[in-house]
Amino acid sequence: MSEEEKRSQGPRGGFGGHGRMRMPVQKPKHFKKTFNRLMTYLKPHMYVIIAVFAAALLSTVFTIIAPKLMGNATTRLFQGMMMKLHGVPGAHVDFGYIWNIVVTLVILYVLSSLFTYVMQYLMSGVSQKMVYKLRGQINEKLARLPVSYFDSHPYGDVLSRAVNDSENISNTLQQSLTTSITSIVTLLGVIVMMLTISPLLSAVILLTIPLSIVGIMMITKRSQGFFKQQQAQIGDLNGHVEEMFTGHQVVKAFGREKQSVVKFHKINSQLYHSAWKAQFLSGIMMPMMMFVGNIGYVLISVVGGILVIKRSIQIGDIQAFIQYARQFGQPLNQIANISNIIQSTVASAERLFEILDETEDIPDREHALVLREPQGNVRFDHVSFRYKDDQPLIEQMNIDVKAGQSVAIVGPTGAGKTTLVNLLMRFYDCREGQITVDGIDIRDLKREHLHHLFGMVLQDTWLFQGTIRENIAYGREGAVEKEIIQASEAAHADHFIRTLPDGYETVLNEEGSNISQGQKQLLTIARAILADPVILILDEATSSVDTRTEAHIQKAMQTLMKNRTSFVIAHRLSTIKEADLILVMNHGRVIEQGTHETLLEAKGFYADLYNSQFATADAQQQIG
Repeated sequence: MSEEEKRSQGPRGGFGGHGRMRMPVQKPKHFKKTFNRLMTYLKPHMYVIIAVFAAALLSTVFTIIAPKLMGNATTRLFQGMMMKLHGVPGAHVDFGYIWNIVVTLVILYVLSSLFTYVMQYLMSGVSQKMVYKLRGQINEKLARLPVSYFDSHPYGDVLSRAVNDSENISNTLQQSLTTSITSIVTLLGVIVMMLTISPLLSAVILLTIPLSIVGIMMITKRSQGFFKQQQAQIGDLNGHVEEMFTGHQVVKAFGREKQSVVKFHKINSQLYHSAWKAQFLSGIMMPMMMFVGNIGYVLISVVGGILVIKRSIQIGDIQAFIQYARQFGQPLNQIANISNIIQSTVASAERLFEILDETEDIPDREHALVLREPQGNVRFDHVSFRYKDDQPLIEQMNIDVKAGQSVAIVGPTGAGKTTLVNLLMRFYDCREGQITVDGIDIRDLKREHLHHLFGMVLQDTWLFQGTIRENIAYGREGAVEKEIIQASEAAHADHFIRTLPDGYETVLNEEGSNISQGQKQLLTIARAILADPVILILDEATSSVDTRTEAHIQKAMQTLMKNRTSFVIAHRLSTIKEADLILVMNHGRVIEQGTHETLLEAKGFYADLYNSQFATADAQQQIG
């Protein structure tokens, strides 16, 4: 993934109040198409959406009416006071009228708050149900995607789409829809109320809008560049910090702490200057908007005062108009911000839809088979495969493995050893020929059943965060305590597990780093023993452990391989002498096959590989 892509997937902040700016958002490639598709998820909730719209409409209307009523109260109070000052007989302030308006206002504000609560309650339910469905579809889709998808897409990108993008939709959908409705209704309602009070004052306030737009455009143009620099430098800083913390032992071992600190200060200094300029320009927005707004209020006061003197409007109308002028700017800012929110939301939806539109695993054939009593005979019959059309990898491979045999696969890096396993597990389908298990083409078997035939112990151990018991029990659903312990004993793992403070209840952390590499490998072997597979795939992982632990792992593997067909990807040739069949691969072809003794006697590629490996080992021992 490129740096730009990583940065575009960073946290998406919310919006602040009047005049605040938002960092650049990721824009969708096909806005209309993606937006329409996203809206289809709202169709099942259409009646609730209508109720949300009605609640938003009523809540906003009540709020819009309030300033006019307050203006009427002010006018009646002013008229009574003026009549008293002029000595009009019987003049008084009509507090009964004013009190009725106060009661009416309280009722309106309570109703407005109530309808706002109903609107938010209903919309939060809709948005969560919608995203719940979307998350479920993504999770199910990921389970149906072929291994080739994950080989070609970084895990960080997939995780960002499945978690961050769905969360972004959830967080912004409710805000966008409700705010859009209330902003539009408020804007239209305020314009109507201002026009009914005074078309002239309405024209005055509208003249200030171009000033705001010009100011915003000038500031935005300058600040966007700094915001982009800030995002880029945050990405650089995060990358540097992550590297230094994950590789802190290497940094210390080579004495590079000083260079690391210097580089950090350099990036941090660049980030400081970009962030300062971006935030400073963003901070100018609020004072500028307030300045333009205050100019509008001054003009309204002056022109309104003249109109009051000429008795064209009442003094209370001036008060109401000023309140409407304040309300007028708010929905404009909200609508501008919502456009960014919608862009971000649709971009996130587009990334999720890209996953949903990915080509899935080839489905099982209509009458897919299940082996009732699998034996473990495996045959590669003229198998050819290539990841790319112009780059042949495996050509016309023929292998015949009998049930219970152990097969070692050796060869240099890139020879095709892992590809052979991928084909056997049907993570990829061969282009030509066929692979059979007990005489049946694996493409005629149910994929789930095929995978259950295999057990895997890989060089890169995989353990999840949880107890040791849970990690071993992962091998077979419904395994009981006795079976878990028996599998651990067979894998020579029971002893070390019981020496741990919490035994089988010991919780492994996210990386599994609270136990050693050899112990992790023993747990994966115990898990494979519990699964009781017919065919084993073993990727030796003893190169990074001590001799004693290696002996335990070898014994555990021998127990695991007993009476099972085994495919062993061998890195250390000393461990495969007892294999029934050794396949020597190079450039995707099996160039030699036979037992250890026959291959040494042939004095071919395997013999050269074996002798060079032991010559290197002997030389290292002599140096040591």
